[in-house]
Amino acid sequence: MNFAWPEVLWLLLLAPLLVAAYIWLVRRRQRGVVAFSDVGLVKQAMGRGRRWRRHVPPALVLCSLIVLIIGSSRPSAIVPLASMRQTIILAVDVSISMDATDVEPNRLSAAQLAAKAFVQEAPSNLRIGLVTFGGSAAEVQAPTDNRADLLAAIDRFNLQRGTATGSALYTALASLLPEFGLELQALNLGSRKLQDSRAAGQDRPRAPKENRATSVVPGSYTSGAIILMSDGQSTMGPKPLDAAQVAAEHGVRVFTIGFGTKEGATVRVMGMSIFVRLDEATLKGIADITKGAYMHAGTAAELKQAYQDLTTRMIVERKEVELSFAFAAFGMLLLLAALGLSLYWFPLVTGSMRLRGQNPISP
Repeated sequence: MNFAWPEVLWLLLLAPLLVAAYIWLVRRRQRGVVAFSDVGLVKQAMGRGRRWRRHVPPALVLCSLIVLIIGSSRPSAIVPLASMRQTIILAVDVSISMDATDVEPNRLSAAQLAAKAFVQEAPSNLRIGLVTFGGSAAEVQAPTDNRADLLAAIDRFNLQRGTATGSALYTALASLLPEFGLELQALNLGSRKLQDSRAAGQDRPRAPKENRATSVVPGSYTSGAIILMSDGQSTMGPKPLDAAQVAAEHGVRVFTIGFGTKEGATVRVMGMSIFVRLDEATLKGIADITKGAYMHAGTAAELKQAYQDLTTRMIVERKEVELSFAFAAFGMLLLLAALGLSLYWFPLVTGSMRLRGQNPISP
């Protein structure tokens, strides 16, 4: 737990002083009870229950004071809350290596089934966009909540030669952040002019104020994320880690899934056998740079489970929340409990003491 005003906690030192003062008052009052000829008769009249009950209201008042002091220091804690993200871009590798049959019936078919399950099981208020990439990347479905359109787009996945993972990230970013589309397209195409301007420290095009992320800290964008699934190494286009750095500059998190067996597989292309292997290092690097997460899926069932786990992780996230209101409410509840128990257990004493101007809960 963190405290915005930790200096207020010094007031907690009052608690032991109040306890000591209360004990002193109890003992002083006990010494003052000399008007009765038989103190034992007084204790017997009070009863065992009334003797311990008289200490409960003061104890509750003390606890209330402690809780209110802690609340005044503005405590905060990391708690799980529903995420405000409403858009997910799903970038799926459709390179020739996805024709490998180490996952039955082949990797592409398994990926399509897992993507369909992800679309069908996602919350209804979640907008989903689709990007496919092989030798190039393309947005095959703009972000939408129309599940039928998404499922139809998944059925249209076609294999391509090459793997342009960096282009996939730029295209997914442009789909998620259309206000930055021109800049991202230029980076994807390797625009020398734009890169020179960035190197010179010139400001990049900015989104309208209402669309602009509140911070450029990696992972700070709260309205969307990217899930990138790949089964091989990037063979062309921009460098994936450079694209991941651009995503981090926009605060967008990228969650990556490595699909296929770690041992690799052989694919036949135009009569030639080509060995393909998963590039976990790059996928982990993309996730680390953007403050996302990496998961490996070696089977169709594991791929489906990975999508489900990522959905839960993105919809329910841990955030730092100030708890001052909760402490204040609990402190007042304890104070009301002390007053209520005092009135309930000692109604006559409370009334007589009030008429005589004395503290009703003092022993």
